Amino acid sequence: MSTSANKKLMQDIFAAAASPDPAVRDRSLFTASLADDARWVVTGQYSWSRTFAGKEAILNDLHGYVRSRLRDRTRTVAHRFIADGDIVVVEAKGDNVTPAGVRYDNDYCLVFRFENGKIKEIREYCDSVLTEKALGVFPQTAAS
Repeated sequence: MSTSANKKLMQDIFAAAASPDPAVRDRSLFTASLADDARWVVTGQYSWSRTFAGKEAILNDLHGYVRSRLRDRTRTVAHRFIADGDIVVVEAKGDNVTPAGVRYDNDYCLVFRFENGKIKEIREYCDSVLTEKALGVFPQTAAS
């Protein structure tokens, strides 16, 4: 895919998943665009820092666990897309609340790498202190 096609795909993915109306949020385009052997790398040196290897680990171990720690459906709103070849960088902000009423509105820089038209790797940069404060320590047994 071209640089502009990669950027457009990421814009479409975030637009569909970030609707203000939870009833119409749609993550299916993200799921369909994720390579089966994709990797999501949570950077840093805290309990969430690890690599989730494979589509199922990303969707279940990472996203599934995050959803279990938040009220209703999660939402991340992108506000900047920068593309260069097979890389698209997305700056985004969360709009989430835990069941205890704690806001979890993390700022993200997500670096997506494409291969053969699919998302092959995601590198996540965020406020690790806020993540652990709002969502807690990532369990050792959930994923490595």
